[in-house]
Amino acid sequence: MAYKEKEIEKLYFSIGEVAEMFNVAPSLIRFWESEFDIIKPKKNRKGNRQFTKEDIDNVKTIFHLVKEKGFTLQGAKEMLRNDSQAVRDKMEMINSLRKVRGFLVELREKL
Repeated sequence: MAYKEKEIEKLYFSIGEVAEMFNVAPSLIRFWESEFDIIKPKKNRKGNRQFTKEDIDNVKTIFHLVKEKGFTLQGAKEMLRNDSQAVRDKMEMINSLRKVRGFLVELREKL
């Protein structure tokens, strides 16, 4: 039998890694952490932030509202307060549609 190595999945990400994912400065992530109570990274003994996948999903939601949709911080807070699940569902739908569109464009180019 062939041995198949299981991929190791990272549990925690540094603030620098999270900032790089969104192409923003770490200071913006720290600012959003102070403004939005849904971003709550753990801190290690040294005080370094350790972001989980859930924290990153929350940053992604805020990034979508503020950077992509143009909401003010107050507007984004109200959207999250009113129905954060609806915001996430819409975001997932938009991402799915973008993937489908990308696939169709790639398919058209091959024809």
